[in-house]
Amino acid sequence: MIRSAQPPRAVDPRRLRERMVQEQLVRRGIEDPVVLEAMRTVPRHLFVQEALRAQAYEDTPLPIGYGQTISQPYIVARMSELLETRPGMRVLEIGTGSGYQAMVLAAMGCTVFTVERIRELYTVTSALLRHLKPRGIHTKRDDGTLGMPEAAPFDRIIVTAGGPEVPLPLVNQLEDPGILVIPVGGVRRAQRLLRVRKERGTVTTEDMGGVVFVDLVGNHGW
Repeated sequence: MIRSAQPPRAVDPRRLRERMVQEQLVRRGIEDPVVLEAMRTVPRHLFVQEALRAQAYEDTPLPIGYGQTISQPYIVARMSELLETRPGMRVLEIGTGSGYQAMVLAAMGCTVFTVERIRELYTVTSALLRHLKPRGIHTKRDDGTLGMPEAAPFDRIIVTAGGPEVPLPLVNQLEDPGILVIPVGGVRRAQRLLRVRKERGTVTTEDMGGVVFVDLVGNHGW
């Protein structure tokens, strides 16, 4: 792990990002060059609380307030890779959180529509995104389990919180063909990461392994 007693300004974030990419992503099998380049590019330390910035590139999730976390770098990269995106795709993100995942997807050339339920977190993250001025990120505060029907359909959907089921509104808002990646489990904060494919009117599901996420709350969540 990367630990430093120095203030964040004394550390070169580009060097930390490259080390993160090599040690946490490439060594664990992340291969998509677009994902790796996005993770090199997006300044993760800006998306964590100031007191935790020295830990921003460590191999761990970090609290961002209001009972939420920013996922560890590997999980962000893994979910991004599972989406199999191409530049220009429209991606719906459920759970804006810190805004980091949305920024990574935008850096991959996607147009991102992101929904956050918690008012305070939405306010803080929206202000950060306005400051950073990313291209192609559209924010909304709402129940994410209902999706964003006014902007549907979406080529890809990513859910960054774990619920008891795959929300039907999200499946309905997924383009055909399309991919949805979501943590699902019958026990809170102990889920399986599922990749749901819609193709020619048929929906299939792949189990991509165990994960632990904060709760997906809403009409089709907890």
